[in-house]
Amino acid sequence: MKTHIAHLTQRTHLSSGLTTLLGLALLTATALASDNRAPEVPADIAVDDGHKVHFHAFAEGVQIYTWNGTSWGSAVPEAILYHGEGIVATHFAGPTWESNSGSKVVGALPPKSAIVDSNSIPWLLLKAEPERTGGPGIFANTTFIHRVNTVGGKAPSVNGTFVGQVVEMPYTADYFFYRQTKN
Repeated sequence: MKTHIAHLTQRTHLSSGLTTLLGLALLTATALASDNRAPEVPADIAVDDGHKVHFHAFAEGVQIYTWNGTSWGSAVPEAILYHGEGIVATHFAGPTWESNSGSKVVGALPPKSAIVDSNSIPWLLLKAEPERTGGPGIFANTTFIHRVNTVGGKAPSVNGTFVGQVVEMPYTADYFFYRQTKN
């Protein structure tokens, strides 16, 4: 009986410790999501002067690759963007971001990139396409988009087994959206 109670007590302590750890992680993520300072980035992907961060979100999703017989080709993103405690937007091919309020921003290709972690997809700077960006909401008047702090998402390191094979590689990142400032 004493052994059984000791195991229950140990499990309770582990559960409360895990709950505390998860709570701290949520508080940290919430604090980071409301921080609109520009990220520190390599000079080759720095945003032009005269633009300021107006929105920052954390993304979780996949980079989708298709085997073409010789390589995995270009990735197509599919992700959910979070701000604070809620979902605020989706990210998909284009590359496009669409907010829950209906605003949309499309990034021009090819982006400028920097490899910061060789085990993860590159950090990016994309210029917004003004004619494809608009609507009321968080993405209205966006001029630049940064993808930074990436984890995962790289194409498989082995060849595909057949042409047309599709793989989804999980990734996370922070996205920063900029607007032109009035000087």
